[in-house]
Amino acid sequence: MATDKLHFETLQLHVGQEQADPATDSRAVPIYQTTSYVFHNSAHAAARFGLQDPGNIYGRLTNSTQDVFERRVAALEGGVAGLAVASGAAAITYTFLNITKQGDHIVAAKTIYGGSYNLLEHTLPTYGVNTTFVDPSDLNNFEKAIQDNTKAIFIETLGNPNSNIINIEEVAKIAHSHKIPLIIDNTFGTPFLIRPIEHGADIVVHSATKFIGGHGTSLGGVIVDSGKFDWNKYDDKFPGLTTPDESYHGVVYTERFGLEGAFITKATAQLMRDFGSIQSPQNAFLLNMGLESLHVRMAQHVKNGQAVAEYLQAHPKVAWVRYSGLPGDEYYELAQKYLPNGGCGVVSFGVAGGRTGAETFMKNLKLAQIATHVADARTCVLHPANATHRQMNDEELEAAGISPDLIRLSCGIEATEDLIADIEQALVAV
Repeated sequence: MATDKLHFETLQLHVGQEQADPATDSRAVPIYQTTSYVFHNSAHAAARFGLQDPGNIYGRLTNSTQDVFERRVAALEGGVAGLAVASGAAAITYTFLNITKQGDHIVAAKTIYGGSYNLLEHTLPTYGVNTTFVDPSDLNNFEKAIQDNTKAIFIETLGNPNSNIINIEEVAKIAHSHKIPLIIDNTFGTPFLIRPIEHGADIVVHSATKFIGGHGTSLGGVIVDSGKFDWNKYDDKFPGLTTPDESYHGVVYTERFGLEGAFITKATAQLMRDFGSIQSPQNAFLLNMGLESLHVRMAQHVKNGQAVAEYLQAHPKVAWVRYSGLPGDEYYELAQKYLPNGGCGVVSFGVAGGRTGAETFMKNLKLAQIATHVADARTCVLHPANATHRQMNDEELEAAGISPDLIRLSCGIEATEDLIADIEQALVAV
């Protein structure tokens, strides 16, 4: 089935399973709950392990339920290949490890999710990979931070939790002028709202746990390769992709699999083999189900986010609101360019009374519940300084734009009127 002419709503339902399951004629994507696969003979096994035959080898590397999910997300993002992993954190980690080694460097926006910040600021440096964090409001900061050993720029389409927007096309130009890829976390954006590859991104990552899954049931992450970055052209920077891999009998990934397959194949063959952060078949099944309703859910998330932001903006007990769909918001113009279908359902704001006011507000909500999760069908609320960004010190929080009064409200798909009524009664207590 040709996918290039199909609409988003059709792709999310059919890619990866264009025909019924050949073994069972199952209409739904089956859960292939198996650890291992049978080889026809020793030569067949050798071809699989030698990467000449692209089929299944072992459950730690690939799974057919997972394969459908990978192909589906890649198609929705406009990429050429995907790799599903156990979590969004694993997706980000694998992406960096796939192109860096000891002594390398990354440039990242300082407004990223707290977990990603911890990985780059504290964990990867212990393995010899360091990061410079920059204020993305001035794009020149990206240019200034790049070093000879820089291997990537990393940003988010919508920052977590502030929902800031960065001019993707301009950052892509900066990255490519320095012969490095632009990596974008599109968790909050989702391919329904924005496809970063169309704006110059080379690699896209997701925490599929969030909007893609949609129901807070399943952990998962996914990496999508655009297939557009020419690793061969900059072979001195990316030897892991362009020189022989002795652990696979000297295979050169760009030679064997081309630009469209090199990045994902290496991540699978090397990193999944050695670290084993595989997505479970059950979670792949549930995430596929989430994908099938993504466009319907995102429309309601956007509707609720916009309505809640407008309500909060007019409320006397609300000190400030950040939502790119509000005229006058500092990211409104960029949102019109990159998010024509609306911003996501995440609204950041502060209430009167600072940290104490924020805690009082959240305690009095009835529909919305305090939870680490975000981008759920049910409305969730969180105080990032006490939770997702708790590992940051006061200086780091300030640099990331995480004020003591900041509340992150992730609007679910409930009736808009009920959400606003819940917020209204909670504000009475502030």
